Amino acid sequence: MKALEIKKIQYNRRRRRSKIAFPVDGKLRLCVFKSAKHIEAQIIDDFNQKTMVAASSKEKTFANEKKNKTEIASMVGKLLSERAKKLKIDQVYFDRNGFRYHGRIKSLADSSREGGLNF
Repeated sequence: MKALEIKKIQYNRRRRRSKIAFPVDGKLRLCVFKSAKHIEAQIIDDFNQKTMVAASSKEKTFANEKKNKTEIASMVGKLLSERAKKLKIDQVYFDRNGFRYHGRIKSLADSSREGGLNF
């Protein structure tokens, strides 16, 4: 097997393992997705199947930023927590979506915690 195939298999294992078994009323999920260039985060109400708040590095506010990807992920986390505060959301659980907890994922999580989200 090639190294890329092995990484894909490991990612899929982590992704299957990290999901919650069923949606619970009142529990909101902070779901993170990252690609090679961008990072996206959204707070989802799984019980009502609704996205409450979302933030992404694809937004126009980040278009002119001359920072590295980790710093932009931190800014996305701050923006997400500010938007969540407006809706009076403070308690979520973190769904890293199979990605390892380091680098951009950790930066986004830390900055959203500093912004007022508890998880």
